[in-house]
Amino acid sequence: MTRPIKTDRNDRINRLLVHPVAKLAVPLVISVVAFFVLHRLASEISWQEVKLDMTGAPKRALLAAVCLTIVSFAALALYDVLAVEIVAKGKVPRRVAAMTGAAGAAITNFLGASWLTGSSLRFRVYSAQGLDWTSIAGILATAWFATLLGMAFVTGFAMVVRPMGIGTVFGLAPNAETAFGVAVLIAIAGLFIWLSLGRRTITFRDFRMTLASPRLAAMQIGIVTVDILAASLVLYVLMPADLTQNFGFFLVVYLAAIGGGLLSHAPGGVGVFEAIIIAGLGATGRSDVLAGLLLYRLIYTVLPFTLAVLAIAGLVVRPHLGRVGETGKALHAALRPMIAPVSAAITLLSGFVLMLSGSIPSDTGRLGLLRDILPLPFIEASHLVASIIGVLLVVISRGLFRRQFRAWLAAIVLLCAGLVASFLKGVDLEEAAILAASLAVLLLFRPIFYRAMAQRAFQLSVQWGFGAAVLIVAAIWVGLLSYSHVPYRNELWWEFAWHGDASRFLRASLAIAVIFMAIGLNSIINGAGKRLPPEPIPARVLDLVAMSPTTDANIALTGDKRFLVSGDGSGFLAYADTGGSLIAYADPVGPRETGETVIWQFRDLADQMGRHCAFYSVSSRYLPTFLDMGFAVLKIGEVGRIDLTTFTLDGPKRKDFRYAQRRARREGYVFEVVAAADLAPILPELRGVSKSWLASKHGREKGFSLGSFDEDYLSHFDHAILRKAENGAIIAFANLFQGADHNELSFDLMRHVTAAPGFVMDALFAEILLWGKAQGFRWFSLGATPFAGLEDHPLATTWNRFGSFIYQHGERFYNFEGLRSFKEKFDPEWTPTYLVSPRGLQTPRVLYDVNLLVSGGVRGLALEAKNDD
Repeated sequence: MTRPIKTDRNDRINRLLVHPVAKLAVPLVISVVAFFVLHRLASEISWQEVKLDMTGAPKRALLAAVCLTIVSFAALALYDVLAVEIVAKGKVPRRVAAMTGAAGAAITNFLGASWLTGSSLRFRVYSAQGLDWTSIAGILATAWFATLLGMAFVTGFAMVVRPMGIGTVFGLAPNAETAFGVAVLIAIAGLFIWLSLGRRTITFRDFRMTLASPRLAAMQIGIVTVDILAASLVLYVLMPADLTQNFGFFLVVYLAAIGGGLLSHAPGGVGVFEAIIIAGLGATGRSDVLAGLLLYRLIYTVLPFTLAVLAIAGLVVRPHLGRVGETGKALHAALRPMIAPVSAAITLLSGFVLMLSGSIPSDTGRLGLLRDILPLPFIEASHLVASIIGVLLVVISRGLFRRQFRAWLAAIVLLCAGLVASFLKGVDLEEAAILAASLAVLLLFRPIFYRAMAQRAFQLSVQWGFGAAVLIVAAIWVGLLSYSHVPYRNELWWEFAWHGDASRFLRASLAIAVIFMAIGLNSIINGAGKRLPPEPIPARVLDLVAMSPTTDANIALTGDKRFLVSGDGSGFLAYADTGGSLIAYADPVGPRETGETVIWQFRDLADQMGRHCAFYSVSSRYLPTFLDMGFAVLKIGEVGRIDLTTFTLDGPKRKDFRYAQRRARREGYVFEVVAAADLAPILPELRGVSKSWLASKHGREKGFSLGSFDEDYLSHFDHAILRKAENGAIIAFANLFQGADHNELSFDLMRHVTAAPGFVMDALFAEILLWGKAQGFRWFSLGATPFAGLEDHPLATTWNRFGSFIYQHGERFYNFEGLRSFKEKFDPEWTPTYLVSPRGLQTPRVLYDVNLLVSGGVRGLALEAKNDD
């Protein structure tokens, strides 16, 4: 019988406490207000009018919009080329950087949440090119810096050249507008002078950002200017001429709409962008403006995304068609990390198309073709099923983004079903073509979806759920717009007719909302992922622990872990699952070669499950392997070991222990070691000692890196006990960890009754050391001292300085210095211990997950601090 993880409830509580509600507050408010405003502004528009305006758009304007889109994306491609040139010159081929910039922008524009998708895409691509996270962060920072600099230049220049263009938006007088523009341009000129002096590096802690030379900075400003002007002109040429008299004013409205869309985190900023444009231009109730916005979406968002999908699909197919040159291989390797986001995006698009199709009137001519073939109930059911498939595809797209095989399989089934439904509900050929293309692309990308994750396929994160909700609201809003001329009456809900499009829309909208809310509620209740529970300890693990010369291996028997045993059974690794990370404890047990193999197997397991992977409290033995993985290695303390071959209680440092041992013997305390086989009769008494000790500390049991009082766990070990001779009562005990061949001795739990004299623990500790020496043990492990030995040098890493600060000033939470001083009395040999984790922002998450496993998270730590007071 294994002990359940005691931090499971605390894990859930802490996840709720750190739930990113704050992150969604601003996007939620923006999106709600935007859709409300959009509905008010477009309430007098009919869908038929919008369709007529779209089909009647001038071909010259459409051609100009396409050409301007090409110019804009060419500039976006150069963003990354220049950023790589500045930060990592010569390390990434220019073609790869250009493709990353253009394709990444196309995918990000489509999916939205650029802070998430854009950074994630570039991190995947550039890490595959061998860049470390600091270089990638530098590239991202350089690109964003160039964007802000370019926007400042465009704004300042527009204020100088066209007074009362931008100034009217902010209520500035002509002179004030010109003065502000001049000030912005002077500031930019000052920056160029500063760059010309050679000061091109900004340092913040461990992060170093290399600024461009004046020549490259000028090129960046030029590229950003071209991008901004070309992108705004795409919409400008599609808008009615009477609304685009003042380009300066239009540019400000456009930039505000882009900013609002970014803040909303909605896919493509849908709804928010349109509302700001209509409100900013004062275009209430104009169908031609809404038609222009839809054409802009198709040309500037959907068209580049489609081309990016085709390019990536071509690079996937190309190796199978013949020999590929070095450039082709480089591009294939670079764009391969984009396959998962692309697959998520096309599935999202397919789902939105199905929902949108259910919100607009059917083609009566095509529907008539089915009238003599299929009964009306079949048509009604197909219409409802298609809309339901749409919302399920939107939900499942998150799993594709995370390379889930279950999500891929579900998407294939849903697309096939949707393809059939699109024919049966009204011979919708355009919709069927989109679904068929999406199906073909997903089948082509099959090898990328290899993760057999423990998470369910129909699972929503907060951010993805919010984006999906925005798409659903947008589809329903289009339906409300399409049937605004139909008076509402209750009979619409159960009215079935060949031309009952409004009734079908109402039923489909209700089904979509109910299903989405059910999935969302299930996701909230069950969390982001199901934790793998602890497993029974395999017999082979027990044998390997017994054969291990180091005592750390014994923590594998605590009952709160899982095990990865090598194929030949010569080694294993113990780990726990937090739901977001797989955390391994200590070095693998077994030969070095086996340990390296198991470490890579563990890394593969985490990748397949979509988890982060980390190694806690490891030695320097496998550091080369961890570095080969590209992980960060952080020193988290030092482990002290006593050389028992030369150990004595003599000397001034150990006088307290000599005194405690002699007094204990003098007052009738008896030391003995009880073998594991003879432990059962005294376990109830040991439990009483443990409860008394926990009550006096106002604490609770730990986990993962420490054992707890669990009879199954303790039954594996011999126990050192201290009895009162007169009545035989056990006053204190410790379970003994014994390494093979008497290499090392240690203990885990060491507890005493509340009424025990103050010298009892020192006496027990001294007796254990002398007993270990008499038994022939070589070393005694004192365990780790957290944050000890970390450098506080100004040039040390941020982590080292942070850990050193905690060590020096963290007495409120833990007696770091006191623990170190206690162990120094034995003149131990100190060796470092490390945390190995993914680089960048994942390290704090791993540290939090480790805290969940050991102490129950922030809440547990705070409780201990309070009790210590």
